[in-house]
Amino acid sequence: MKYLVRVGEAEHEVVLDGGGVRVDGEAVSAHVLPVDGTPIQLAQIGDQIHRVIARRGGTRGTYTIWVDGYRFDVEALDERTRAIRDLSGSAAPAAGPAPLVAPMPGLIVRVYAQVGDRVQPGQGLVVMEAMKMENELRAQAVGTVKNVLVAPGAAVEKGTVLLELE
Repeated sequence: MKYLVRVGEAEHEVVLDGGGVRVDGEAVSAHVLPVDGTPIQLAQIGDQIHRVIARRGGTRGTYTIWVDGYRFDVEALDERTRAIRDLSGSAAPAAGPAPLVAPMPGLIVRVYAQVGDRVQPGQGLVVMEAMKMENELRAQAVGTVKNVLVAPGAAVEKGTVLLELE
C-alpha cells in the first residue's frame, strides 16, 4: 500500500508491503512495538529506537504524533483517498499553530511559557510527569502564547488543552 505522508511542508512517499518499508524509494528497516498498558509505542528505524505516541486528528488521515517529546502534525493518506480529496478541493490546511494538548494523563511539573511569549519550533513549553517519567512538550510551529491554561501541580487528562497559541 502506498501512502503520501506530509509532515509540516515536507511530503514523503511511504510504501508498505510484505517485503518491508520504502520511504521516498529507499528501503528502510522499521519495526513498531507497543508498550503494554501505555499509549507509547517504540519505533525502531534502522538502529535507532524512538518513543512514539500517536493520536488521530479531527479529519481523515490526520494525526498528532509525539516522537521523543517532539510534536508533529501529520497527514497520511493512501493514493486513492489523496487523489479524491485533491479532486474535490476539500484540502483546507489548518490556520495557525495548533494548541498544545496533553498527550496522556499526568501531572504538570513546569510551565516555561507565559502569555505573549514568542515560541519557535522545538522550544520546550510545558513539562508533565506521566508514568513516572518527565516529558517536555514542545512547540511544533512558530507562534505566540495566547493563553496558559495550566499551572505546576495541576493534574490533567489526555487531550486537555494546556496552552493556546496564535
